[in-house]
Amino acid sequence: MPAGQGKILPYDMLQIAEGMASSAAYAVVRLGGKASLWGAVGDDETGKRIIADLSLAGIDMSGMQIVQGARSAISTILVDDGGERLIVPFYDPELHRSAKHISTTEIAIFDAVLVDVRWPELALKVLETARSLGKPAILDGDVAADGVIERLGPAASHIVFSHPAAGKLAGTEDCAAAIGVLKQRFPLAFISVTAGETGAYWHDDVNGCVMHMTARPAKTVDTLAAGDIFHGAFAFAVAQQLQIEDAIRISSAAAALKCQVFGGRTGAPNSDQLAACLAQWTPQISRV
Repeated sequence: MPAGQGKILPYDMLQIAEGMASSAAYAVVRLGGKASLWGAVGDDETGKRIIADLSLAGIDMSGMQIVQGARSAISTILVDDGGERLIVPFYDPELHRSAKHISTTEIAIFDAVLVDVRWPELALKVLETARSLGKPAILDGDVAADGVIERLGPAASHIVFSHPAAGKLAGTEDCAAAIGVLKQRFPLAFISVTAGETGAYWHDDVNGCVMHMTARPAKTVDTLAAGDIFHGAFAFAVAQQLQIEDAIRISSAAAALKCQVFGGRTGAPNSDQLAACLAQWTPQISRV
């Protein structure tokens, strides 16, 4: 990664419409599911391209809000030779000034909902409405502004934390210890923490213990959107009412396959690629 001022020449470059929720939605589509994206773009050329590109990718974009006078979100992302990334995002606060009304009818057609932390007002409405209907209400527990996860967590049925977010909220970098703290804080939700090549941890609500699954080995080219692909695959698996252990295995495999491809969400595997990976990989699962 750049350590100071100067000019850095890249090996390759790609312009693509993607973000946390859109990459997760794309993962669902790639695995054979149907996904709708609710978010906001500005009334600018970037917004038009975002909607067009994601529509072309197979995502239903009819629920997007186009905010007059706002600028669409945009990021510059650098990926190093080890596949790690540096993200410099710009978010116009005008995009999320107001969230649309959410009706039970709008949510009832879905088998599960997945929200991230970027638009808390809309996310909370979606989570609460889904829970009222008995639908899985999944929160992507990424690093957020103070108080956001504390506000959204009680409304979620499942929370999948990133390692940095879990550490920040629980006050410990130890994943197993963090799981215990987070389960006490959000007792009504399934709690999991993803830790990249270290694997995934979760609270077994039946036996009251913390479980760990090893990560699928991968030759990492690009980690951008790996967590989002995990979340999308997890939501797809939960929507199909798969067992938690199976959902985490599927999600881990999907994220690992993504890391082997440059281009952010474009590395999301299709169902055949995922099935081939699962047939060749048996993770180690243990009680922590």
